Amino acid sequence: MAGGTIRVYVPCDAAAISVGADGAVAAIRREADRRKIDLEIVRNGSRGMLWLEPLVEVETGGGRVAYGPVADSDVASLFDADFLNGGDHGLAQGVTEEISYLAKQERVTFARCGVIDPLSLADFEANGGLVGLRKALAMEPVEIVETVTEAGLRGRGGAGFPTGIKWRTAHEQPGDEKYICCNADEGDSGTFADRMLMEGDPFILLEGMVISARAVGAATGYIYLRSEYPHAVKTMRRAVDIWRKAGLLGDNIDGSDTGFDVHIRIGAGAYICGEESSMLESLEGKRGEVKVKPPIPAIKGLFGKPTIVNNVLTLATTPVILAKGAAHYKNFGVGRSRGTQPFQLAGDIAQGGLVEKAFGVSLRELLEDFGGCTRSGKPIRAVQAGGPLGAYIPVRNFDVEMEYEALAKAGAMLGHGGIVVFNDTVDMARQAHFAMEFCEIESCGKCTPCRIGAVRGKETIDKIITGDNRAENLKVLDDLCELMTEASLCAMGGLTPMPVQSAVKHFPEDFGG
Repeated sequence: MAGGTIRVYVPCDAAAISVGADGAVAAIRREADRRKIDLEIVRNGSRGMLWLEPLVEVETGGGRVAYGPVADSDVASLFDADFLNGGDHGLAQGVTEEISYLAKQERVTFARCGVIDPLSLADFEANGGLVGLRKALAMEPVEIVETVTEAGLRGRGGAGFPTGIKWRTAHEQPGDEKYICCNADEGDSGTFADRMLMEGDPFILLEGMVISARAVGAATGYIYLRSEYPHAVKTMRRAVDIWRKAGLLGDNIDGSDTGFDVHIRIGAGAYICGEESSMLESLEGKRGEVKVKPPIPAIKGLFGKPTIVNNVLTLATTPVILAKGAAHYKNFGVGRSRGTQPFQLAGDIAQGGLVEKAFGVSLRELLEDFGGCTRSGKPIRAVQAGGPLGAYIPVRNFDVEMEYEALAKAGAMLGHGGIVVFNDTVDMARQAHFAMEFCEIESCGKCTPCRIGAVRGKETIDKIITGDNRAENLKVLDDLCELMTEASLCAMGGLTPMPVQSAVKHFPEDFGG
């Protein structure tokens, strides 16, 4: 309670809104007015338990108590059950923090998501916000770089490149015109972590961008945000305005000698613009098309200047590292995969949502302990990890540890942490066909292996599906995959063979084998 007023939390997250969160809010207000009850409704972000959305939480003396999924028609019975005091009800989930799905996680990057009012600077600061930034503003730029390097943070966008090395490269470049570009073009199937964070804790992204700007000496930043995320766009624009007014963007940030501002640019729906060089071309007003490397963006990027390109989760994790120290963050994870990863469970899954765990958790644990197996009740046949260009993993390999090197050894990849579940009705030959078709549609067209290889791959799989000379066409398909892997300019063409070859390897029966 706040000053005697009962506080109720209902997410403003797009996923929650899509299943009726706004209607639940309106119903709660109507019922409270009818009963002459004074309450405050806070629109927070999502906790990531998407199967329980709309999730309604009530602040009580014993902590926040959760109810969900709450439909408009449930509201009157919730009031009758005294839910404003944590009363029992068929939708009661208990104290939110004690729900098993949440209690078993290691919330680091998402510690505030679903807890605070996303656009309240007071809430943000009261829950640990700005600590990392203020420490960074008191440090020399090279010290910030060394701290991030020591923490072992790797790019969460999918490539897994060490963030500290990238920052050091840009830091060492001469000149005073440098850029920070946040890649928020989250286009992989089954992924929503970036969106959830931007809608539920937008200030942490801005905090990370300012820290990176001080580290490398940049004065301007851009957030490249996909047009398919209108709620995130609206929230981030408001967040930037709030930070400017608070003196946290602009000249002499928080009284320091660091000056930095952020601008938001909206993508036009091209998957290829998730690739860093294509994104930079789009930011410059050009066609989103892959550029040949070297030089890398950290040396010659946006407008030909040194540029840091990191994704949302990478930048949003740096404030925690600065606030709590490299050793604290490095304590999570295994091997060269340090820290935590927000895994996103989607597809035919009973408890879809976001799970933040230290690297090293097994795929089986994510699916069984968190996901609760399939929503349909059918057996799982395969999981695709790492987006539409990721490998299909069969049930017998579910004990693989979810970390970069272990997945690579298993012929798979982590990507952005998306996990899409398929039940036993899936046709893996059709899934392989989809991978080639997806590449055909989304290719920027610059390189022949990707542009033409995907078309020929789709045609070849068509022949295999119809039984046209299967043995020979499987050989042709393998040759095409090898060519695309070795000769494509970027990961669009280079990784398209991964889902195709994994499907053929693990499910030969679907290809007439």
